Amino acid sequence: VCHVRCRVGVVRVGCVMELPAVSLKTIVLVHWVLTTWACMYNWLPSAYAWSNFTVLAMGIWAMAQKDSIDAVSTFLIGLLFSILSDVLICALYYTPAEKLTQDRPERDLFRFSAGMVILSLILKPLSCFFLYHMYRERGGDYNISLDFSTGNRDRDRSAYQSIDRQEDSSTYQSIDQQNAPTKQVNKMAPSLY
Repeated sequence: VCHVRCRVGVVRVGCVMELPAVSLKTIVLVHWVLTTWACMYNWLPSAYAWSNFTVLAMGIWAMAQKDSIDAVSTFLIGLLFSILSDVLICALYYTPAEKLTQDRPERDLFRFSAGMVILSLILKPLSCFFLYHMYRERGGDYNISLDFSTGNRDRDRSAYQSIDRQEDSSTYQSIDQQNAPTKQVNKMAPSLY
């Protein structure tokens, strides 16, 4: 709700701020470019490239499965994990790499690479915000559950028939009973068995 001040007083005007339309393709493309540029200089461990490109593969899965809640939630959780991972990698590897390149010609390349890591790290929370909005649009809950033991217990299963339930034996005949000849035929024809 927006407030507008006029001579009479404060008037409440109903205005809703909408999120800008950011597509999943844009999020994946921006983070792919930034990750590629961050890996231009070899100061990052291979864990940085593996974690970020794996998360981007999850983003491609979310693009391919346009209605899947699981694909978007997996991409969102992976992106949140990569934020933590990127912070740790920057904290552990930036200072030693900066000292190594201080008086070398690769200093500018290192700074560019480090700048792309930092820019990607700054944009990831914003991307997570847009991904959470997409998750909600696809029908996801407010809470993202990491409870692996109960998986799909909240889904409605009333339309499905349980395979554990024993059916009435008069409704279905067993295969042996369907193919068995009648007693009258058995009396007429001798059995070979």
